[in-house]
Amino acid sequence: MTQSLRTILLFALVAVLIIGTGILQGPNLALVILNMGLVSAIMALGVNLQWGIAGLFNVGIMGFVALGGLAVVLTSMPPVAEAWAAGGVRAWAGILLGVFTVFGSAMVYKRTRKGWLVGLILLVGFVAYNWVRDPAVSAIEAVDPAATGYLGGLGLPVVLAWPVGGLLAAGAAWVIGKTALGLRSDYLAIATLGISEIVIAVIKNEDWLSRGVKNVNGLPRPVPNEIDLQNDPGFVEAAAGYGLDPTLASTLYVKTGYALMFAVVLVILLVLSQLALKSPWGRMMRAIRDNETSARAMGKDVTFRHLQVFILGSAICGIAGAMMTTLDGLFAPTAYQPLRYTFLIWVMVIVGGSGNNLGAVLGGFLIWFLWVQVETVGPDIMVFLTSGLAEGSALKTHLMDSVAHMRLLTMGVILLLVLRFSPRGLLPEK
Repeated sequence: MTQSLRTILLFALVAVLIIGTGILQGPNLALVILNMGLVSAIMALGVNLQWGIAGLFNVGIMGFVALGGLAVVLTSMPPVAEAWAAGGVRAWAGILLGVFTVFGSAMVYKRTRKGWLVGLILLVGFVAYNWVRDPAVSAIEAVDPAATGYLGGLGLPVVLAWPVGGLLAAGAAWVIGKTALGLRSDYLAIATLGISEIVIAVIKNEDWLSRGVKNVNGLPRPVPNEIDLQNDPGFVEAAAGYGLDPTLASTLYVKTGYALMFAVVLVILLVLSQLALKSPWGRMMRAIRDNETSARAMGKDVTFRHLQVFILGSAICGIAGAMMTTLDGLFAPTAYQPLRYTFLIWVMVIVGGSGNNLGAVLGGFLIWFLWVQVETVGPDIMVFLTSGLAEGSALKTHLMDSVAHMRLLTMGVILLLVLRFSPRGLLPEK
């Protein structure tokens, strides 16, 4: 079977699975799977750019996705005037002071190599940073903490938050890359994981910026609200013409709108990724991945190219994070867990086929479909498998209590099967 035919058949299989879900379990669930499948495919595309093309082992995906979600809050939420008046300017001045202190100390060390001078600059900068920032943050968080307690955002259209999320993640990737990309692959993985946890910890605790664990509800949406559609006589009449209940019709309309928007973003990023892969730049990145020593001997700046691709892949993850938060209409820092936003994305890339952009997209759809369906049909499957066991038996009780862990078991089994029978993924790199 040729690679092209295999690609067509596997994507057709995913389409059949989603359409079958719509027929057997309802179109609402099918659109839920489709929308998050599109977002997951974009995340997998970003990771594939880093690992499949450049060989960078980034285990900090969660942090970049969270920064994309934060971008939605900072871009689209309306500003809180009282909080800004209480200390908004002073709080940001403190942040800028901290940034200048760090970069200034780095420049001083680079030019003088005097550790005591750098330590003195950091100490003075730290004291000044706290003196400027702390009173402002306390004043901001005291402004109606139950409803706001933060500065809000810029009040711009929420779609603009998607590229902003990519820029925010790219900026963080530049800082991380300058620090960690010189490390060996296993140390790089540890460093990126640790830094992503630091990013999540900052977002959770900086209430003045993101409301922390109190979450941000009611994020603006690029599509109409279901309630507004249900109160629109024209929409209700149109839904009745198709024989649909207005509540169901409004839900399908909104989710279809998200699906179309997400599909456009995915297609654009996929086309750009394919063009990059087949360009001289893509061939150079694969050469660096396969043999860094030879690439350096040919005059390639390996460190710079690693930083470049690390920033690009992280930016794509940031865009996906902003899209996901827009879809949820909620920014909840506690929801960002390594299992969901790092391990599962890696499973998508490995199962789909690292080094192949279409394989990463396929893995995003397929693994997300299984992730959702295992939770939906898992209890029924376990009931069927244990139907022959006596009621109240220890084994049956144990198996029924283990239903909550079927997702993890299923992902592990799928990963093992793919690594055993198709080590390079379902759609391997040519």
